[in-house]
Amino acid sequence: MVDVERAEAALVEHYPRLVRLAYLVLPPGLGRNRRVLTAHALTQRALPRGRARACVIPSQSTGRESDPGYAYVRLQVLRTALEAGLPLRRRAWPKRSPLPPLLPQVWGLRLFPRSGGADELALDQRLSALPAPARAAYVLRGLERLPDGHVRTVLEAAGVRDARAALAAADTLAPRYSLLASPEFDPCTLQARPTDLMRRRRRLQAALAATAAVAVGGALLGLPGDGGNPDGPAAPVYAQNPSARAALDPARLTKVPAGAWRSASRTDFSVWPARGDLVGDSALLRRALAVWARPGEAVRVSATPGTPSGGPAGPPQLLYADTVDRARVVILHDGLRIARYAEPVDGTAGAALDFARTDGASRGESSAVVLARTDGNVRYLLAPWVTKAAERDLVEPGSSPMELTVTDGTASPLASPATRSGACTSWNVLEVTDGSGTRLLTDLGELVPARLTSGRPGSVRDASGARARQTWAPFACSLANARGQGVRSVNAWAYAEQPLPDDSGTAAWVCTRTETWRGGGERVLAQFRTPGVAYGAVAAKAEGGPACGAKDPHVLAGVLWKSAGGEWYLLAAGSRDTESVRATGGVNGSAQGHLLAVRTKQGAQAELKGTLESGRSVSGLR
Repeated sequence: MVDVERAEAALVEHYPRLVRLAYLVLPPGLGRNRRVLTAHALTQRALPRGRARACVIPSQSTGRESDPGYAYVRLQVLRTALEAGLPLRRRAWPKRSPLPPLLPQVWGLRLFPRSGGADELALDQRLSALPAPARAAYVLRGLERLPDGHVRTVLEAAGVRDARAALAAADTLAPRYSLLASPEFDPCTLQARPTDLMRRRRRLQAALAATAAVAVGGALLGLPGDGGNPDGPAAPVYAQNPSARAALDPARLTKVPAGAWRSASRTDFSVWPARGDLVGDSALLRRALAVWARPGEAVRVSATPGTPSGGPAGPPQLLYADTVDRARVVILHDGLRIARYAEPVDGTAGAALDFARTDGASRGESSAVVLARTDGNVRYLLAPWVTKAAERDLVEPGSSPMELTVTDGTASPLASPATRSGACTSWNVLEVTDGSGTRLLTDLGELVPARLTSGRPGSVRDASGARARQTWAPFACSLANARGQGVRSVNAWAYAEQPLPDDSGTAAWVCTRTETWRGGGERVLAQFRTPGVAYGAVAAKAEGGPACGAKDPHVLAGVLWKSAGGEWYLLAAGSRDTESVRATGGVNGSAQGHLLAVRTKQGAQAELKGTLESGRSVSGLR
């Protein structure tokens, strides 16, 4: 039995998780604002009125396992979230869940979670297409880490008639469970936007006096920048100081002349000229600036991690305005960010606003910006110093590049790996050439493609040479792990080669490290490849550490490997300045030098320690 006090303690302790659960299961048709408020309302109503029998299913997570209080409130939240998606019946008394929540309510504001990346958007769209029981099954698997047997029991207890069918429908989605922890699905970390301020004002005035309402409404319609048709899908104006008005004036946009980059002291986005046939379309530019400053509810806003999405502090720089693939596109730059506004050619419904951080971009990192993605292809706007562009398959290092047509800086579309799902058999990248060399850039689902480099940390080079492409080829598909993370560059370092114990050849060890625009969130992967295998495998990884980077150009990793004769070995390799390697725990062994091979058994686990030539100790990546 669960009393109110115990259930309340569980609800308070795990409130953010329970609200996230409700938000993910609620019908997407409610809209993001109402889903947020309904999720909070359903969670707050999950307490028992007196004493109630709790579900005995363990929650399979630290701090919640075998807690009947948590199991009870979770079941209540799930049941009411599922009921909220049921249609109202004419002859049945309506349940409380499908009705709009009385509390909590926020007057005058629209609340919605922060936008995630391309992966989160794709998952949200696929979840929206599932029925509510299947969404619940997917969320219980991914968020609660419940096995399928427990998921069926919880769904049946929540009133789902065919739990097996719900699980089968959930199987149609790829298990991208880590994305469920994204801010995209966090109804406790919110952005706020005003509701229709003009409509609220008019209703209040009508209640006070009809004549005054007509007079004041006419005066308001005559004010400039009032959020009417000139600003398209932007939210209405509430207050605006002179600096804000100046930042939203199309006439004050910075337009760099063509050729200015040739004599500039710096070569980055700040010297890109304004290009496109619509750079003189004041109405379009006004809408883009207004949406940047105050996006309306219908505008889809996305930003790479660590990128602020607020309005510009002053008049930004115009980089591009034209029609691209049935959409009008405007690209702006404010020194810190690239902002892309897109709207359909036949109206403003479905407008989108995307942000990417670009502060401190070098010549190579400011070579291209994404204009549009359509039908699995991506189209780039290239820097004015780019003289040649081509498409190259990174998985096939010996293949010839396919030259792209460039018209006024706009390249013809090439296949994008950012939106692809299923088996990875190719990875197409953009190859650009200018007066200083050739570079490879890859689309990772963001506005600015990531730069690919190769070599020892501290002395990396662009991965455009034959040897660098050969290093990257078996590990190109691992770039999928870096999608939507605000990645600035990715380096591949072939740090060791290891003879295999059964004389079947030499294995390669490569460390790939992503660097982000925000200077945090780096990801390191130690990858291992044996002869005759097309692709490498991730042996170990680290998040946010300095390993394999310019500040700590060292790495140590190990992997369990089965020989052709059926013997299992622990193989480990460190960078070449590793003096010795030692394994402890489930496997014991040591070796002088940077390579270690110890016979072991399947499933063994070990701790790796290395000693550098300087005497410093390093730990193995996990």
